[in-house]
Amino acid sequence: MSPWQRLTQHLHWPQQPPAGTNQSFKALKRFVSLFLVGITLSLAVASCGQGSTNNPVATPGGATPGGASPAANKGNVELTLVSFAVTKAAHEAIIPKFVQQWQKEKGQTVTFNQSYGGSGSQTRAVIDGLEADIVHLALALDTAKIEKAGLIQPGWEKEVPNEGIVSKSVGAIVTREGNPKGINTWEDLSKDGVKVITADPKTSGVARWNFLALWGSVVKTGGDETKALDFTSKVYKNVPILTKDAREATDVFFKQGQGDALINYENEILLAGEKGEKPTYTIPEVNVSIDNPIAIVDKNVDKHGTREVAEAFVKFLYTPEAQREFAKVGFRPVDATVAAEPEFVKKYAPIKTLFTAQDLGGWKDIQQKFFDDGAVFDKIQGSIKQ
Repeated sequence: MSPWQRLTQHLHWPQQPPAGTNQSFKALKRFVSLFLVGITLSLAVASCGQGSTNNPVATPGGATPGGASPAANKGNVELTLVSFAVTKAAHEAIIPKFVQQWQKEKGQTVTFNQSYGGSGSQTRAVIDGLEADIVHLALALDTAKIEKAGLIQPGWEKEVPNEGIVSKSVGAIVTREGNPKGINTWEDLSKDGVKVITADPKTSGVARWNFLALWGSVVKTGGDETKALDFTSKVYKNVPILTKDAREATDVFFKQGQGDALINYENEILLAGEKGEKPTYTIPEVNVSIDNPIAIVDKNVDKHGTREVAEAFVKFLYTPEAQREFAKVGFRPVDATVAAEPEFVKKYAPIKTLFTAQDLGGWKDIQQKFFDDGAVFDKIQGSIKQ
């Protein structure tokens, strides 16, 4: 509706003026009409003047003339953190510390939108339009998929310490109280009559690490790939249900009481202990280093004008203060000084044979070999259903 229409709709002109008043009525109507036109033009000019002085035009990357980001001109700024399920406890402890620091240093209030789920599912959500400023995922392969989609610039792992790895863990085997099935090693999971709970490698980054732990336990101790395939096939035949992520696998085992053994992150098991549960578990001496990367989603932070605060948060995650919070909830610290603190030396058992994804060819080759459609994992599942 135009300004003219808004102003005149409230003036109820009579359909026919009273007799004898026609000329004066017309004169009055012309006067009011000209008066309203004058007001409308004045408002339009004033509006144009305000737009040119108070609302500078945004430039590419979310910046405004002079180099300031939109977020820098506001008292509040929002960040969206998208992460894999089992990091929730750590981030909920770390975020308030960062918010307090940023408020003290910059005078800005930061609020976080947080999303947690299976790493593979979270990756697809970001690619499909979930506007994450920061992604903390279970494996570098998932971050690489977001990069391939054009949302993260190449070389992201070089922009932060430790090749982008901000948290890490190892594989653990949880058993029922008293360990009635005598399960102590990866090999024990292949025994007849043992029911194993783990997540689906197609949807969960944790589950891919679980698979690599099983496979690597053979090839990194002198076995060949034929033996590794036979062993992992036996283990997955013992899996009655593949959950969508690590948190659901934990719930199926503990809350629903399914399975004799649960394969999961060491940190998930330690977190259960912090909450008062008393899981029976073992950390196999041949194990995989489960490395979790952090990255800024370049396209989104530039769109939102949040790059400065996003970079500061990522940097904060590597500080001893934040690394202690990761360590308290079960993640092995990536900061050597924190890892050497007596509390954490006692908490984390040394691993005799620790291998990485790079030792198995790197994530690009691992994905093609094991997890692509029709690759090793699908063949194993196909053989189970026959």
